[in-house]
Amino acid sequence: MLQTNQNAPLDIQVLAQDGSTVSLRDLLGKPVVLYFYPKDNTPGCTKEACSFRDFESELQELGVQVIGVSADSVESHNKFSEKHNLSFSLWSDPKKELMQAFGVINEKSLFGKTVLGIMRSTFAIDATGIILKVWPKVQVANHTQEVIEFFKSKK
Repeated sequence: MLQTNQNAPLDIQVLAQDGSTVSLRDLLGKPVVLYFYPKDNTPGCTKEACSFRDFESELQELGVQVIGVSADSVESHNKFSEKHNLSFSLWSDPKKELMQAFGVINEKSLFGKTVLGIMRSTFAIDATGIILKVWPKVQVANHTQEVIEFFKSKK
């Protein structure tokens, strides 16, 4: 997993919700909260997305842009976003290239079997593409507030 003070992989291309190709390089110039999550419309992922939605205005006041990333399709992201009134962008990484670059694909135990899965993780990235903070294995409760407090401490 990438760590604090490392460069974020800026040139890996994924799909934005409108189907266009995007990369982190497109976001240089303002800080970013990049969060990886396993699957649209699952309980934990829905709670996390809705929390970022509910606190997005505070993050915007701090100049921070929120991006969620999963392997789900653009179509799935659009339905998820519409259903929960998400106002930030969800990126589709079906080949899991961005996820692999960040190191968030890990072995998990599922019904007694070991499988590769997406570890719920968040990265605070500065305006130049440097990772400021990493939250691995995120617990959804109070996570968004932790992110906000971190960015407030940087002001």
